[in-house]
Order: sequence, then C-alpha cells, then structure tokens
Amino acid sequence: MKVINWTYALDDTALLENHMMPSYPLGVNVLLARVGGSVYAISGVCAHMACPLFTGKLEGYIITCPCHDWRFDIRTGKFLDAPELGLVTYSTKSEDGKLFINLKSKIDTKLL
Repeated sequence: MKVINWTYALDDTALLENHMMPSYPLGVNVLLARVGGSVYAISGVCAHMACPLFTGKLEGYIITCPCHDWRFDIRTGKFLDAPELGLVTYSTKSEDGKLFINLKSKIDTKLL
C-alpha cells in the first residue's frame, strides 16, 4: 500500500488566482502559486544563489527571480534558459478549504 504524506501549507482562500505565497511546511521553503485554477508548489529559493522567489514576479506560469532574472516554469520547475537546471516541484491538493503539499513527492527536474 502506498502511503502519501500530505502536510498543511495554508488556507486555500489565502492564495488568490495569479498570485504566489511562501510557505514553510515542516521547515521546508516552498513557493505556492495559483494559475489557471491550479495550485503549483516549487522550491522557494532560486537555484542560482538561493534568492527568495516569493519576492519575484509571476507572469502566467513563469516565475522570475528578483535577484538575477532567472526564469522558471512553475509547472515543471525547469529553468527556461537551461532546461537541465531546475527547482524541486511538489504535488498539491485542496481539501476542506486547506492547501496541502506532499513533501515526499518532490520531483527532480533533471530527470524530466
């Protein structure tokens, strides 16, 4: 039997469409973004110099790091200018008005 470990991240209503918010479930820095009605979760720090992505710019599915303008696709975590680089992504779900992240579902984008 497969066990899925969902961890509370924030209330569903706190994350508005086309917005992003940081969350720290179990101390893990995660950036949540809602685009097109779906919620995405990626590492909250840039792969370049660990700048906090929640202070960056979200345009569609693209988050731009505020420090050096590195751009990542929030759906895959891939760095747009070098797809072999990327951020960890996590599965999300909404249940009973709360958003949850499966921290054990992290996807290594180098394998995609």
